[in-house]
Amino acid sequence: MLKVGLTGGIASGKTVVGEMFVALGARLIQADRIAHSLMLPGEPVYNEVVRHFGREILNSDGSVNRGKLAELAFGSATAANGAPPSRIEELNRIVHPEVVRRQDRWMEEMGRQDPNVVAIVEAALILEAGVAERFDRLIVVTCTEEQRVARFAARQKIDLEAARKEVLRRMAAQLPDEEKIGVADFVIDNSGSLETTRQQVVEIWKTLQRNAQPPLKTALSS
Repeated sequence: MLKVGLTGGIASGKTVVGEMFVALGARLIQADRIAHSLMLPGEPVYNEVVRHFGREILNSDGSVNRGKLAELAFGSATAANGAPPSRIEELNRIVHPEVVRRQDRWMEEMGRQDPNVVAIVEAALILEAGVAERFDRLIVVTCTEEQRVARFAARQKIDLEAARKEVLRRMAAQLPDEEKIGVADFVIDNSGSLETTRQQVVEIWKTLQRNAQPPLKTALSS
């Protein structure tokens, strides 16, 4: 099997790229979906998050209000003018270990089901969390800052000014693209058309498939 990390900054298009790989035959899990499941009432991670950040992050039904949690976690990138500092590292220390454990278990299960599988984990903070070594290959998705803002605005149904503030705030908690690209095995430029992105995905997929196959034994090695 081949373990692949798929990462990139906020609103870079990781999910779209991931769906393209799935259409070609990859298996994929999203770290964000794992984190969502860990935030359900009764989960140990949920209890720890509430203990650290307070019941003010909860909706009336006891579920986590992700918007309120984000406000507390991301805070201000500069913590200037009396703004509260970012607590994203505190949140990550609570959530990431269990997310990583579940990712690892999922990849192991995929390998048991199919020894030649390409198992992809889509996660924004692979490098930031220090788990890049868990993967055989790393793919980074990039696009321009303006595209991030426009895509985030469309996704959250907010205006561009609000989207820009939120994108910049979240980007401050992530490594810059330049650093991610520097350690990537593959880079997908998602700043063009969907078809251009798809062409890049197809070419990378061909290589991933070859890498996932066990080496052929030669007559001398057998």
